[in-house]
Amino acid sequence: MIKIKRSTLPLRFWACLVLGTLVTAASAQQPQQLPTVNLGAGMHNIVAQVARTEEQRATGLMYRRDMPSHEGMVFVFERPATQCFWMRNTLIPLSTAFVDDDGTIVNIEDMTPMTENSHCSRKPVRFVLEMNQGWFAKRGFKAGSRLRGPLFKTP
Repeated sequence: MIKIKRSTLPLRFWACLVLGTLVTAASAQQPQQLPTVNLGAGMHNIVAQVARTEEQRATGLMYRRDMPSHEGMVFVFERPATQCFWMRNTLIPLSTAFVDDDGTIVNIEDMTPMTENSHCSRKPVRFVLEMNQGWFAKRGFKAGSRLRGPLFKTP
């Protein structure tokens, strides 16, 4: 009778693969923390995380359970284009301002959590600022209002 020694390599391989997948999935569901920039809106100051890369923009504010009222996220694109956003895996209601190169708000859209409805800029823009829903309305900001900050070209 020949005794065959069973290799544990496949078992270790699968265990590592499953563990790696679980760790990746868990880390993917954590809110991202990005560098910030200070923006001005009238007399209000905003601390906005800056999403510059495709991956950072795709994750955005997903998985965040809350956000302080003076904080948000600004999405920076390489060139002006019609920008469209949705709320997949986003747990908090947001207001999204589509912003021109000089900081002028083109349009503002209120977005419902965990939906995939597209909300788009009315013209090509390079910047999109997401804040807690109602932030712009409560402070009287609308299309034509201007934001200040180092990202925007001043006329």
